[in-house]
Amino acid sequence: MNLTERKMKRKREQILQAAISIIKRRGYSGTTMEEIASELLMTKGSLYYYFKNKSDLMYQCHNFTLSQAIEDHHDILNRGLSPTETFYEMVSLHIEYAVEQKETFNLIMEPKRFFAGEKLPLVLKLRKEYEELFDSVIADGVQKGEFSPKDPKIARLFILGSMNWIQQWYRPDGTLNKQELKDIYFDYIMKILR
Repeated sequence: MNLTERKMKRKREQILQAAISIIKRRGYSGTTMEEIASELLMTKGSLYYYFKNKSDLMYQCHNFTLSQAIEDHHDILNRGLSPTETFYEMVSLHIEYAVEQKETFNLIMEPKRFFAGEKLPLVLKLRKEYEELFDSVIADGVQKGEFSPKDPKIARLFILGSMNWIQQWYRPDGTLNKQELKDIYFDYIMKILR
């Protein structure tokens, strides 16, 4: 990668980080290309040099966040922990993303609502890759006798679905802090897996 390509990549990442920050504050529909450009002291036209339109930028934000989540989960998988310990770490990380990256991570829940055309299959493929990480740990836990769900796929759907729903009701100033939430969820998840 030459210097120009590195500069472009770095600028794209700066734009994505700014967009993710704005989406986090204002939500998907409240985020405009003008606001993103303004935050970066760019013209709106310069922003379109890096991204075709808002839909393309939102796809890239989602892709950036979900790719980072996948990478973080791979780091957990490579630690050599037991399936139970690995699953605890993965649940904790998923909840962290669901709470802290709510708006961009939320796009994983309803991809057909936000993405169309050639972007939708790419989003679904990345989502499937994410889901398969959980499938692999469940399968490892079954093989090692730590888990015995009646139906591993249904268990994974239930687990991810319930963790994704946290975004709808969790409040940082509520009765549970994030660590308590993670521990409670993990206790319930273990009842499903055992």
